[in-house]
Amino acid sequence: MGETGKEEYKIQSFDIETQKLLKTALKDPSNVDLDKVANVIVDQSLKDCVFSKEAGRICYTIIQVNNMPMMALVNPVYDCLFRLAQHDSLQKEEEVDCLVLQLHRIGEQLEKMNSQRMDELFSLLRDGFLLQEGLSSLSQLLLLEIIEFRAADWKMTDAAQKYYYSEVTD
Repeated sequence: MGETGKEEYKIQSFDIETQKLLKTALKDPSNVDLDKVANVIVDQSLKDCVFSKEAGRICYTIIQVNNMPMMALVNPVYDCLFRLAQHDSLQKEEEVDCLVLQLHRIGEQLEKMNSQRMDELFSLLRDGFLLQEGLSSLSQLLLLEIIEFRAADWKMTDAAQKYYYSEVTD
């Protein structure tokens, strides 16, 4: 087993040099080229949808270590989110869940760094919610919830909490 208290990331699919780059970025982002890190993460996420969830976790950790790396990650993270907002991805509940989870985690910070792209992303999400046929009930619920979450200034109102999560047990 690994060390206790440390998160493990699924980066074994990368070559040794890239694994080292990602591990360094996770420990001390100031010691790596964050544009390169961002591009590696985005490229892998676009090739492997399953990795997208892991990519979000990695980016979130890098951001938590030091807020400055966020600047290098803004556009690549937006690129991933835009990919997850495309019609084919909205048909897959797991991808919608990943998109919504990442927006809950870093949406507010992303919007502060580039509000125009967030507006464009939410236009896509709104159109997907309203116009796309064949969305599952869960996908519709998740999309509506994140649209309302942003509209409430990235906060969950008591009414929204009750509406969306009343079926969730403690």
